[in-house]
Amino acid sequence: MHTHTHTHARYIHAFGPAVLTRFYDPLVRLLLREDAFRSQLVAHLQLAPGQKVLDVGCGTGTLAVLAQRRHPGVEVHAIDGDGEVLALAREKAARAGAGVRFERAMAWELPYPDGTFDRVASSLMFHHLAADDKRRTAEEILRVLRPGGALLLADFGSPRSAPGRAVVGALRWFERLAHRRDDPLVHRFDDNLADRLPAVLTGAGFSEVAEIDRFGTAILPIAMVRGHKRRDDPEA
Repeated sequence: MHTHTHTHARYIHAFGPAVLTRFYDPLVRLLLREDAFRSQLVAHLQLAPGQKVLDVGCGTGTLAVLAQRRHPGVEVHAIDGDGEVLALAREKAARAGAGVRFERAMAWELPYPDGTFDRVASSLMFHHLAADDKRRTAEEILRVLRPGGALLLADFGSPRSAPGRAVVGALRWFERLAHRRDDPLVHRFDDNLADRLPAVLTGAGFSEVAEIDRFGTAILPIAMVRGHKRRDDPEA
């Protein structure tokens, strides 16, 4: 049974201040080699006709639309907590003729029954969450997965170059500037930059968790982590 118990979590808009939302798509295309990155994500989802997939923190809908267009036999749902960014996503889907089902919701309170989806994807969203909300979101994703279903999580990982470490320093400075010292969001990048995302998923109850790929970008590498819901999950 699904109950909403968490009401105090916070999140950050797709590109920080909401006024910058309109610039999200062009900047992502410029900095992240988005076409190649999203294509790689869809391939790793291993979708098959008749499946249901959910994109958590869908942003402007690029991944959800691509998945629907490449796999028209798959039912694609997508959620985001930002109404403005969802409006852009719906426009993008309409232009592409993709029947993605968008809904406004927070990642830690998904509006779906237990065991609804065969696959869940989340890309470049977890770093927006404080550590406790990462865990709650992972638990909620596990709840809506069917037994044997899989989550594909893609988000920034630890840098392995001098420019990457410089970016990390700038990020930490910005977080200290933007939030009070005791605000959990000050440390929202910590799990990412220490490559602890697999541990977050394992702690939430996922099995067979592993980093399956790493995608290089102009900013930071993106780690692609997969975790499964056990087929014998007692809550299924």
